[in-house]
Amino acid sequence: MQIEALVEQITNQIMQQLTNKQELKEAKPVVSGNVTYKEGSSSNIITGPSVARMIDHTLLKPEASKDQIVKLCEEAKEHKFATVCVNPYWVQTAAKELKGSGVGITTVVGFPLGATSTFVKIAETRDAIANGATEIDMVINVGALKSGDFETVKKDIEGVVLAAKGHAPVKVIIETGLLEIEEKKKACILAKMAGADFVKTSTGFGPGCATAEDIKLMREAVGPDMGVKASACVRDLDTARKLIQAGATRIGASSSIAIITGGQGTGY
Repeated sequence: MQIEALVEQITNQIMQQLTNKQELKEAKPVVSGNVTYKEGSSSNIITGPSVARMIDHTLLKPEASKDQIVKLCEEAKEHKFATVCVNPYWVQTAAKELKGSGVGITTVVGFPLGATSTFVKIAETRDAIANGATEIDMVINVGALKSGDFETVKKDIEGVVLAAKGHAPVKVIIETGLLEIEEKKKACILAKMAGADFVKTSTGFGPGCATAEDIKLMREAVGPDMGVKASACVRDLDTARKLIQAGATRIGASSSIAIITGGQGTGY
């Protein structure tokens, strides 16, 4: 079945179940806090407040409670972060807490392994948007990439991009800690070819951390007009600065408050 037909089929099925909801009808494309990359960003202008609008304030722990999600949203409103990043189950809660705040809602698809089918990723995407998500972070099919099945990887991303089109930008998590240098480059190029809005380093559940070297490589692969998100082990302002100088336009972190206040975080 062609990707377009698959997206339409899944969309119709989900919309039939959600006819009493208005969120999807009201949804508009949002690219919250994305900053156009400019080579040679000066560290002396990368301050805590300027970084805040580049941060996806993240809580993806499986044991996260409703109280913790509500607190995450309150912090995001107070510090004017770009979005909160939560698991799909918590999207409705976040949408309620953040209504009218200007803070977006990122959720994850095919998370954290990327090994679900394209059909499932499309369904997750449409359901998340219907529930109030404004940005989608999807995990690529890492196994297909490492097998050299680049067409499958591209079509997998395309399915999510088409499902989200007109409602939410898509960030593609390539899981850099599992990839060789050439695989990282290919993953970024495939994401760009598939129409994604960002490439992203990591889920935070895999090996390794976001590095300036990986961000530079990713930026070179996608060019200046696509977003690059650094995530995993970004716990202080100095690290965030180095990643931004290397080409990052978005930061994923649970240590967001430490980053913007000059402290040292311990989380994701």
